[in-house]
Amino acid sequence: MKTVNMHDAKTHLSRLVDLASKGEAFVIAKAGKPMVKVVPICAGAARIGFLAGKIKVPDDFDHMENKEIDGLFGGMG
Repeated sequence: MKTVNMHDAKTHLSRLVDLASKGEAFVIAKAGKPMVKVVPICAGAARIGFLAGKIKVPDDFDHMENKEIDGLFGGMG
């Protein structure tokens, strides 16, 4: 992973943000010490739907075990 010093990061911020937005993460260092990692916001979004077709959620998922739950809480629900 690319490391950029603070001065260069300030000087080339626009170019670095463009690179990060295309998936090229980098680290900004101050006096040689890594301070922050810059990654695109959409980096985590690629995992949405990664189990599609591999699991089945029951149709009554939102109402499963209602009687048991009501019993635990004295029928308050």
